Amino acid sequence: MGHPHSHAHGLGHDHVHHAEQVVLDGPAVPLHLVGRLVETGEPVEFWVADGRLHTEPVADAQTVCSDGWIMPGLVDAHCHIGLDAHGEVDRDTTERQALDERDAGVLLVRDAGSPADTGWIDDRDDLPRVIRAGRHIARPRRYIRNYAAEVEPDDLVAEVERQVARGDGWVKLVGDWIDRDLGDLAPLWEPEVARAAISRAHELGAKVTAHCFGEESVAQLVEAGIDGIEHGTGMDESVIDLMVANQVALVPTMVNLENFPGIADSAQDKFPRYAAHMRDLHQRRLQTLRLAREAGVAIFAGTDAGGVLPHGLVGQEVERLGTIGDADFALGAASWRARAWLGRPGLEPGAPADLVVLDEDPRANLAVLRHPRLVVLRGRVVRAATVSS
Repeated sequence: MGHPHSHAHGLGHDHVHHAEQVVLDGPAVPLHLVGRLVETGEPVEFWVADGRLHTEPVADAQTVCSDGWIMPGLVDAHCHIGLDAHGEVDRDTTERQALDERDAGVLLVRDAGSPADTGWIDDRDDLPRVIRAGRHIARPRRYIRNYAAEVEPDDLVAEVERQVARGDGWVKLVGDWIDRDLGDLAPLWEPEVARAAISRAHELGAKVTAHCFGEESVAQLVEAGIDGIEHGTGMDESVIDLMVANQVALVPTMVNLENFPGIADSAQDKFPRYAAHMRDLHQRRLQTLRLAREAGVAIFAGTDAGGVLPHGLVGQEVERLGTIGDADFALGAASWRARAWLGRPGLEPGAPADLVVLDEDPRANLAVLRHPRLVVLRGRVVRAATVSS
């Protein structure tokens, strides 16, 4: 969608001050960490053995943190592993995308649609866990080429069944896109068609989310019983109230919303109505998202990486979430709250040792999240910041 994002996402050479010697990619050894828990600010002490977290001492543990701020591994709840602007990518590129997420501290990904078969990632101990939504489902010629399983409305329910089988409990619909005959955003599915598809996914034990930019699609899909909304720039107060009542989650992908003016510029000559609509949605995006947060919509961090955006942008997404809520809201949206929403544990005894260590309290400075000191995945240190004098 839109134009390539210009934000640098490399982590560079971090200026940190810590004495622990950390062995990267070596044999798994017991670990010892002392610091403060980001979620509460309270002192905490953890040991790691056999890939699991413990609160009782473990013999021969290596102290890798004696003064850091510790939080559960980060979550990117909307990105695309195995996808770029042109469609499916090769395995080496897919691996690089997963590593870029991991090195930014993202240890759990909800992949919100990809044509690639990325099941092999599950066999890699050095890559994030991935919760897949199968492939996007769209109508022919109503979405980005090479991205979606494209079906007519009569085949939507059958396609949902196929994508439930490909995913990990989620299905992704394209709720709206430009209708070139209309010259503006328009829903892809009639309400009764969408309702049937969502009901079928629920019967199969899956949840459904949808790409929605405009007003009409989000209203129809929330009314139809959907579980999640991606982007959500067209929400109004009545839709927001129904989302709260029905516990519909929102992943706004705020770093991607910044592309709306560029999308509008590129469409101005052929589709001026669409261009004006996208500019309007962009102009009021913060007001819309603040209304949703204040009303109690469950909001989570997602970058929309893949496609045209680079991976590893979760820190920037959290900073933008900090413009619609406080730091605890923004951090929880990318860590402990997002993990609970996706049914994955945080930092509790016996849980997988997936965690991030920071040099400073990110509640006082969200920007510190861009530069984790340590990333521990499945009990192994997979990323350590460069020590600078």
